[in-house]
Amino acid sequence: MGKIMKLSEEFLHSMQDAMKLLRTRGPQEATAALQRALGGHAQPAPQTNTDAPAVTYPGTFTTHTFSNAAGHRNYKLYVPKHHNGRPLPLVVMLHGCTQDADDFAAGTQMNALAERDGCIVVYPVQPQGANASKCWNWFKPADQRRDSGEPALIAGITREVMSKQAVDPSRVFVAGLSAGGAMAAIMVQAYPDLYAAACVHSGLAVGSAHDLQSALAAMRGGKPPRARRAEAPKRPLIVFHGDADATVHPSNAAGLLRGFGAQAVVFDETSRAEAGKRTSTVERLKSADGVDAELWLIHGAPHAWAGGNANGSYTDSMGPDASTIMMRFFLDHPLQN
Repeated sequence: MGKIMKLSEEFLHSMQDAMKLLRTRGPQEATAALQRALGGHAQPAPQTNTDAPAVTYPGTFTTHTFSNAAGHRNYKLYVPKHHNGRPLPLVVMLHGCTQDADDFAAGTQMNALAERDGCIVVYPVQPQGANASKCWNWFKPADQRRDSGEPALIAGITREVMSKQAVDPSRVFVAGLSAGGAMAAIMVQAYPDLYAAACVHSGLAVGSAHDLQSALAAMRGGKPPRARRAEAPKRPLIVFHGDADATVHPSNAAGLLRGFGAQAVVFDETSRAEAGKRTSTVERLKSADGVDAELWLIHGAPHAWAGGNANGSYTDSMGPDASTIMMRFFLDHPLQN
């Protein structure tokens, strides 16, 4: 995995404060401290370029609301202009803490890729009412199960888009950054009948946490709970993580691939980087059941979307183009029954 970088002192202090509050003032105060650590005191990322003009694309980018028994969420939907009614791939993009749909779309440039590759993109939105820092609640048991909590809402949004748009059901994918990445990992394991593959950028594995204390430990890179058992992978997975990530420890990238087991076939290579860009160590794995995975460990990269655009927050323009690499992986892995 390469050299593991130390967590920033500020972030460690935030999590230590949360642990003290858990013992002295209870889970509500501690949860608020955790949310500040996830959102407000995370490793600094390149600043959003607020002076840049808004980029528009020829397709439609519209706001919608979905409701079911688990609650309701807004989402934004991008449909490319030239699709001729033919069924297209669908990519579900789950933003990170403090972000929203517009911010995440700008940083990942997924609307531009929707036009280039011919796909539909949906961005579910986590409101502050559900989490003070707008993080997906990946560490809460009720939000880690099929047909429960936030997974039920995200799956419901996915199915609603599939019912209203011309979507190829064999090419539905889910991706996310940080807390959104952790939720993407949950979604592809909970709904292997719905999602063909997943991308987890700077996230954590399913089962990394079941409460506040274990969430803090997982983000620090601590040992997983004894009760945790790595699940066998159900669908292909591509993982990106910076080895200088001071918010979510890089060891979590390996945790996402633990379910492939010791018998997984591994191919290691160092990626070729353009001038001024970061290099990556790339591992390609195949489980005993034939499920593919890729891990991109990006050298010197922070907690940010690799190759992202500065018009969005938490982006690293020096990294490899994670969005393009992700789309290549997705389109190579349609749903196999």
